[in-house]
Amino acid sequence: MDMHPLPDFHIHTPLCGHAGGEIEEYVLAARELGLPEMGFADHLPLFHIEDPTLAMSHDDLPLYVRQVEELQQKYPDFPIRLGIEADYISTHMDDIARALASYEFDYIYGSVHFIESWGFDQARFKFEFDRRDIDDVYESYFGLVMDAARTGLYDIMTHLDVVKKYGHRPVQDMTGLYREVARTLKKSNVAIELNASGLHKPVGEIYPSLEILRIMNEYGVPITFGSDAHKPSQVARDFDRLHRHARGAGYTDYVTFRGRERIPRPLPAE
Repeated sequence: MDMHPLPDFHIHTPLCGHAGGEIEEYVLAARELGLPEMGFADHLPLFHIEDPTLAMSHDDLPLYVRQVEELQQKYPDFPIRLGIEADYISTHMDDIARALASYEFDYIYGSVHFIESWGFDQARFKFEFDRRDIDDVYESYFGLVMDAARTGLYDIMTHLDVVKKYGHRPVQDMTGLYREVARTLKKSNVAIELNASGLHKPVGEIYPSLEILRIMNEYGVPITFGSDAHKPSQVARDFDRLHRHARGAGYTDYVTFRGRERIPRPLPAE
C-alpha cells in the first residue's frame, strides 16, 4: 500500500451492521499508510425505519462515541476525529438534530439514501429505477441534497451523486441543476466529499463526477476526502485517484475539521 498524505474522514465501524473488522484495525491501517489524520463517520441510527443492516442501533450510539474516544486516548500522537454520517430524513429532522446535539462531533456528514420511502441505493430496491423517469429521480435526489444543506445540521455532504450508483444516467442536461446545488452548498457553508467507493460500485466512478466537481470548484465549495471504508483494508483506498480527481477539477486546497471548525489545507502537488 502506498503512503498517502491526505486524511480519510469517512471510515465506518462494525456497529453499522454492514462493516467488518475491529474498530482499532482501521486506526492501525491509517497509521501504517502514513495518513496525517483520520475520522470515523459511522451511520447515525435511523429514525424512520428499523434495519440493523443499514445503521447502528440507538443503543449503540453512545458505544460508538466511547469506542472512538478510547482510541483517541490510546493513540494521542495520531489525530482521530469523531464524525458521524446522518441521513437526511425530512420527517425526522427534530429527532436527528437532538441525536447530533448529544455529542461533540468533529464533523457531521449529510447523506441522502432515501427518496421518500425508496432506499434507492440498496440493491434489493434498484428495480424501482426501471419504473421511474430517471430525470425525475435525479431532480428529486438533488432536491433532497439541497434541502439537507439548508438545514444547517451538516458540515459535509457525502457521495454527492450516489444516485448514479447502478449506472443510471439522466437523459436531459443537468448542468443547471448542478449549478443550483453548488450555489446552495456555498450559501449554506457546506463542503462536499470526494468519495472513492463509487469506483467499486456498478457505476465504476468516483463520487462526484468530474463534471459536477468542476462546477463545485467554480462556486468555491470546499472538499474533503473519504474512502467510505467498511473494511480496514479499504482505508484510503484509491486516494491517488481522488487526488488526481481534485486536481483535474482545479482544486488547490481541501479542508479538515475539528470541533465542527473547518481547517483549510493545501492540496499536495502531483
